[in-house]
Amino acid sequence: QVQLVESGGGLVQPGGSLRLSCEASGSSLSIYAMGWYRQPPGKQRELVATITSGGKTNYGDCAKGRFTISRDNAKNTVNLQMNSLKPEDTAVYYCNVVSRRAATYWGQGTQVTVSS
Repeated sequence: QVQLVESGGGLVQPGGSLRLSCEASGSSLSIYAMGWYRQPPGKQRELVATITSGGKTNYGDCAKGRFTISRDNAKNTVNLQMNSLKPEDTAVYYCNVVSRRAATYWGQGTQVTVSS
């Protein structure tokens, strides 16, 4: 069984920063890629950023220039540093893991609210 534990969400003022973390655990889990998606209120889930075990990153348009994804392969942890946050970044952020067997796992989500 694979578990994803997310942390770091919360309330922040516009222009502020937050750092999200996600740790994956599970017997025989071999991870290919980790990343973050988000679902704003009333909208569909969208890509924020992903990173492979080799360090290749892919950013969604919403994240380019403001967010940075990083990963600790030894700890099966992925982090998302979010800077210059805007009210439109308000969403539930979901951790995503793709295993080397092409199985996909999702975290329960962490709320990020950007508001003054």
